[in-house]
Amino acid sequence: MKKGILAIAGLAAIAIIAKKAQKRKAFVKGIFDEYDVKERTPFGFADRIRTMNDEEYNSLKEKVRTQFGRGCCKPRTAE
Repeated sequence: MKKGILAIAGLAAIAIIAKKAQKRKAFVKGIFDEYDVKERTPFGFADRIRTMNDEEYNSLKEKVRTQFGRGCCKPRTAE
């Protein structure tokens, strides 16, 4: 009985992780499409970032921060 409950809990955890990974993959694909990145590799993305102006880069950076930033850690300020 306990093994069955643990198996169900394990499958639920895997499903949650897979769903989160799928959302992140869709977000990255959307970013590639929005910023017209032809080569779908980190190098192609870096090349596109090099050609961006400051306004485009800051917009991209904010989108990535809101999607992948964690709410647990806050930057420390100098005291």
